[in-house]
Amino acid sequence: MAWTDERVEMLKKLWADGLSASQIAKQLGGVTRNAVIGKVHRLGLSGRATPSRPVRRPAPAPRPRPAAQPAKPRVTAEAAPATREPVKAPEPEPLPNGEFATVLTLKDSMCKWPIGDPATGDFRFCGRKSDPGNAYCDAHAKMAYQPQQKRRRKTSDASAVLDSLAATRRLNF
Repeated sequence: MAWTDERVEMLKKLWADGLSASQIAKQLGGVTRNAVIGKVHRLGLSGRATPSRPVRRPAPAPRPRPAAQPAKPRVTAEAAPATREPVKAPEPEPLPNGEFATVLTLKDSMCKWPIGDPATGDFRFCGRKSDPGNAYCDAHAKMAYQPQQKRRRKTSDASAVLDSLAATRRLNF
């Protein structure tokens, strides 16, 4: 539908009243929201008398919550954490020519554990024999792949939460 003079005047009035582009498009009929936005832009109607934001309703007042009962301490027998003795890293093994393994001399069956600072000239790799499919020798694999620690949940925290939920349910029902 074409923009006639009376439709443009109606658009200007509705825009000044603070209606959104969608609302104006519905009232005018036959145009889309994007057509209204384009026409407003071409007419230079950027300023508005009032913003076209939806009316915000005030947030409901929070209800007072009952005080949570302190959790009863539970006695649990926790196992002492297993102490791991540190694994001593083996010295890098020199290649048959007497040099140490570098990026250029590494093979699939060699340990790829980096030793030293890559920015210095004495940087090298372990170079010891590694099992097929493993990147490191046995000693470095023990350092790299540590067993996952068993997850422990603080039973006192969980108990407190469960007790407070139970108390809330008793009050609500």
